[in-house]
Amino acid sequence: MNLRLIGIGAGVLIILSLPLAGAIAGPDFAGPADGKGGGLLSSLGLSDSSRTADGVRAADGRARPGPPEQPRTDSHCGPQLTAPQGLEAQTCVLVSEGRTWGRSYYRNTSGRALDAVLTVMGPAGRTVQISCAVAAGDEPGLCETPREESVGAPDAYSAVAEFAVPDEEGRLLLRSGSNPAAASGR
Repeated sequence: MNLRLIGIGAGVLIILSLPLAGAIAGPDFAGPADGKGGGLLSSLGLSDSSRTADGVRAADGRARPGPPEQPRTDSHCGPQLTAPQGLEAQTCVLVSEGRTWGRSYYRNTSGRALDAVLTVMGPAGRTVQISCAVAAGDEPGLCETPREESVGAPDAYSAVAEFAVPDEEGRLLLRSGSNPAAASGR
């Protein structure tokens, strides 16, 4: 009786493994990329359609899954500066897709609201300026000019942000520029 059960079990295993063996050895092993449909690897989500019929790896021209690539943004920034009154700022010129703009990052822990003016200066006397209200608090913020069409080289642009007390005197607390800090000479 034991031999009979072993024989029947072996027969069942062989019958059940035939579709698996056929899928592995069959002509549609590579999956849907070969134009013949299915395949074991593709049914398991493991298809490697970058292999040709002779097993050689081909160049993968398919789009990669995931979010689309963002355009590259280049920047040149000045140093991060701190005013004794509790204001930190760093100003940059940014360039992407043929457009240039200025941005100033800040943190205002002075305990009072401030005014900021951000100016971007470009070649041929081109200037863009924007005013920003700087709320009091420990949260970081930014002031940014509109993006304008680039004219000339990116290093021909510079930006300056001025942070002042919003009263009739407009006392300047901090001026932050996009130019790197000057190297100390020996």
